[in-house]
Amino acid sequence: MLNIIWICFFLVAFVVACAQFACGDAGIFGRIIDSTFDMSKFAVMDIALPLTGVMTLWLGILNIGERAGAIRVLSRIVGPFFSKLFPEIPKGHPAAGQILMNFSANMLGLNNAATPLGLKAMNSLQELNPKKDTASNAQIMFLVLNTSSLMIIPVGIMAQRAALGAANPTDVFLPILLATYFSSLVGLIAVAVKQKINLFHKTVIGWLGGITLALGLLVWYFSQLSREEINHISGVAGTGILLLIIVAFIAGGAYKRINVFEAFIDGAKEGFQVMIKIIPYLVAMLVGIGVFRASGALDYIIHGMAWCMQTAGVNTDFIDALPVAFMKPLSGSGAQAMMAETMHTYGADSFVGRLSCLFQGAADTTFYIVALYFGSVGIKRTRYAIGAGLIADLAGIIAAILLAYLFFG
Repeated sequence: MLNIIWICFFLVAFVVACAQFACGDAGIFGRIIDSTFDMSKFAVMDIALPLTGVMTLWLGILNIGERAGAIRVLSRIVGPFFSKLFPEIPKGHPAAGQILMNFSANMLGLNNAATPLGLKAMNSLQELNPKKDTASNAQIMFLVLNTSSLMIIPVGIMAQRAALGAANPTDVFLPILLATYFSSLVGLIAVAVKQKINLFHKTVIGWLGGITLALGLLVWYFSQLSREEINHISGVAGTGILLLIIVAFIAGGAYKRINVFEAFIDGAKEGFQVMIKIIPYLVAMLVGIGVFRASGALDYIIHGMAWCMQTAGVNTDFIDALPVAFMKPLSGSGAQAMMAETMHTYGADSFVGRLSCLFQGAADTTFYIVALYFGSVGIKRTRYAIGAGLIADLAGIIAAILLAYLFFG
């Protein structure tokens, strides 16, 4: 699947570039070549190298938690639920606890912690994978739930809105939470149907119902707070939980009388090794995305959709925000830049400006996550992982549009 998508990026970009060159755009080929160099540098200098330090830190901390038994405790807590969603994971296996920690970090917007935890979980799932070059069912379920990106506190988006002069930067909090929850639910259902997982089992219904109720109560609570209170609580929650995890793991290791420092060093050594494996996958995928974007192919897709919507008589107020939606599965930084540009052009409090924020928060960078997570364990055959991830992304986009009309239309 990755092979087909990567080839399509280049072939479509070449066809579009040739058409533009024929129409008099003499600089199109130069911009595409420049994009290949820029994205190669971006993959290594702006993603891989900074992530290496974070990986080293958190894999060291996580190794302390594993030796102290914290991961086993988490595995037992979520075991009944995860045994239904991830039947390939044996009872009590540390992968369940690692997956839970990754999901928790994602929900709180703690990207600096979520990625190393997710890569560690993917590595544990790879140990259970009988076909090392092919994604297992458990790995696909984990990746799709990552790409759907359930986020409770979109701190970065609210900060961007505040910087661009939004009257109430937190007014997108509730619709983003609802959109991303819908995206995650659709992604879960899509994979469950493919893997023939019974979502009507009482354990699954109980956990999903409990999560839904908890999110509902959280929405109600935050709706009673002011902008300043939401920003304060989100900031304290994020940093507080990170510090609590570090202190709890170290304290647990000391209580179990393990050599905490040695455990940290042993785990931290994995960080650099993992990043060495990931860099080729990152460079390949990001260069392909950069070429596709630089050719103007993405613009043609958006203009084509606008024409179709106008012809069908559909309200097209959302069209101007679509570049963010199309860019998000390809590039997180690209989507963030487009979101900022959209708010700058149309106004942070405009319908289009708010919708661009919903698109940014409703899903995650599917192709980047596939390259990062599967690349870290050497998986080449992704099966239906990308398709299911894109289904979740599409669900998030549709939900974001409907919620934008409901809240801001």
